[in-house]
Amino acid sequence: MKVTTIESDSAPKAVGGYSQAMLVEQATRLLFVSGQIPETPDGDVPMGFESQCRLVWSNVLAQLKTAGLSVPNLIKITIFLSSREYADLNSRIRQEVLGEHRPALTIVVADIFDEKWLLEIEAIAAAA
Repeated sequence: MKVTTIESDSAPKAVGGYSQAMLVEQATRLLFVSGQIPETPDGDVPMGFESQCRLVWSNVLAQLKTAGLSVPNLIKITIFLSSREYADLNSRIRQEVLGEHRPALTIVVADIFDEKWLLEIEAIAAAA
């Protein structure tokens, strides 16, 4: 599989730890991860954004691992935040989890399905 970061000079530069676009060639496996929520398998929802964000990322990584994939396979991430106030902490935790990997990214401030949830993350991963 070949993954190329695309950064057009005709569009604004990506700032904040992501890429404007990712070109995936020669991939034979795609994983579409549904929105992962801040709940444990037992249905517990932690209090506070940081705890919820770390749990959601743990749930995303669990889906990747079960498919035999990991962070470098992430191509596109969409994060839904319940409030703009979580943007900075969300960015710090995302960059901590992803390290140097910079997939394409969209962040949306939206009304989340369950009012206890402060965020939800969906992802697309690819592999050869």
